[in-house]
Amino acid sequence: MTGDLSSNFLLVRGHAQLPPALARPVVAIGNFDGVHRGHRAVFDTARAMAAEAGVPAIAVTFEPHPRTFFNPASAPFRLTPEARKLRHIAESGLQGAVVLPFDAQLAAMEAEDFVREVLVGRYNVTGVSVGFDFHFGRARAGSPAFLEDAGRRHGFKVTVVPPMRDEDDAISSTAIRSALASGQVGHAAHMLGRPFAVAAEVIHGDKRGRTIGFPTANLALAEDMDLAFGIYAVRAATPLGRFDGVANYGRRPTFDNGRPLLEVHLFDFSGDLYGATLEVEFHAYLRPELKFDGIDALVAQIAADARQAREVLAKV
Repeated sequence: MTGDLSSNFLLVRGHAQLPPALARPVVAIGNFDGVHRGHRAVFDTARAMAAEAGVPAIAVTFEPHPRTFFNPASAPFRLTPEARKLRHIAESGLQGAVVLPFDAQLAAMEAEDFVREVLVGRYNVTGVSVGFDFHFGRARAGSPAFLEDAGRRHGFKVTVVPPMRDEDDAISSTAIRSALASGQVGHAAHMLGRPFAVAAEVIHGDKRGRTIGFPTANLALAEDMDLAFGIYAVRAATPLGRFDGVANYGRRPTFDNGRPLLEVHLFDFSGDLYGATLEVEFHAYLRPELKFDGIDALVAQIAADARQAREVLAKV
C-alpha cells in the first residue's frame, strides 16, 4: 500500500513492490528511532549516492522496534513513535520510506535471504547506506562488512557511515535515552538536532492548578517513558498556536504521588484544550520534583519556576 505522507513523499507499507517513482533506489536502512543526527548522516549519504546515480533515495525502516518484538517487557521507550519518525524522515529530503513489519517471519530470515529476496528481488536497489552499528537477519548475523560483501556479489554499492560524536559520546538512540533519563534535555537536543518532544491528548485532571493560579494542560505519556521527573522549560504547539510554558513531569508528591503526568502551564494562554493534542518540546531542566510542606510554598516555587522558564525560553 502506498500513500502520500506529504506532497513529495511516498510511503510503502508491508511487502508491496515499490511504485515506479521509487524504482532502483538507494536505500537507507535502519530502525531510526529518534531520527537523530547520526541517522540523518545515513540519509545524507543515501541522497548523495542517489544523486550520483540519478535514482531516488528512500528509507527502509521497521515497526515495531525489534527489541519490542523480542522482549516487550524490557524494550526501550520510543523517542519517536511511528508517525513522528516518518514525519522526520520525510523532512530529511528522502523521496519515500518503506515500513517493514518486524514479525516472526522477518526475525527468522537469514541475512543472505534478506539481501537476495528483499533488497535485490523486491526493491532492485542501486545502493545501500547504513550506520556503522547496523545489523540484520536472524541472530543479527548481517553486519556492515557482510552487507559490503553482499553488495559486491549482487552488484549494488554499499556505504557504511561512521559514528557521529557529540562531545565525548557517540550519538545513538541509547545515549539520547540516557540523557533524558538524567534530565539532560539540552544534551539530548544536541544529539537529536532538535529539542526532544512528546505529543499527547490533553486529559481532565483534578483541576487543582487553576485554583492556585497556574492552570495546566495534563498529558498522560507512554507508560514506558523514562524522562527524569522534574520541572522543565517547554514550548508547546497547540491548535491555538505555539506557547512557551513551564511543565512538571512526575507524580505530584505534595498531593497524591499518583501516576506520572506531564502538567503544562502555558504562559499568556486562555482557552480550553481538553481533547486537543499538544506537542511539547523540552528546552531546559530546571529542578527535580519536590514535596512541599504546604500550598503557599508550592505556589511560590511555581512562580519562581515560571520566571526562570521565561528567562530560558527568551534566549531560545
